[in-house]
Amino acid sequence: MSQLHDSMMNPRVEELLDRAGSKFRLVTLGAMRARQINAYFGQLGEGLGAMIPPQVTSVARKPLSIAFEEIAADKIEARPIDPDAGSAEDGDAEPAE
Repeated sequence: MSQLHDSMMNPRVEELLDRAGSKFRLVTLGAMRARQINAYFGQLGEGLGAMIPPQVTSVARKPLSIAFEEIAADKIEARPIDPDAGSAEDGDAEPAE
């Protein structure tokens, strides 16, 4: 009997590409959100509350894996950066409403 095995990457890259629209946008969105998640975990216990916590329940320990799970679950979406709005320090990863 032949069994199908899950790939090492879950969610699958094809699913993530469908949601993001392009490889560049997927890499950019995933990296920006992973930095936000990492910053959130870094400030825990300080009482700042300025960062947005992960939007999915995950067993993953790495911020990039959590970010990809959020993209697959449509919990975050990319938004275009307005060049007249000032600095891009806030990033373009926004929780979906």
